[in-house]
Amino acid sequence: MLHFVVEITFTAEFARVEPVVPDHRTFLQTGYDRGWLLMSGPQNPRVGGIVIARAPSRAALEAFFRDDPYAQAGVATYRFTEFNPVKRAAFMEAWATGV
Repeated sequence: MLHFVVEITFTAEFARVEPVVPDHRTFLQTGYDRGWLLMSGPQNPRVGGIVIARAPSRAALEAFFRDDPYAQAGVATYRFTEFNPVKRAAFMEAWATGV
């Protein structure tokens, strides 16, 4: 599995984003259930969000996020940054290595 930081940036005023937030969080749960997401949350200030993820490929992760209600509503863009988690806390070992 490859590891990513996903930066979500709102492209619409928050008044258009806010009604989509519950569906976005429900969508993210499917990524948690799949074992692809470790954590997620809004940026401060509330201009978007951050997701720590893993996936078999960048293309697979991008395809997953195309189904995000934010993407479907046209209120956000996504930046995918791959990284190699060579250093991590011991409790993260199984998630980082897939063991």
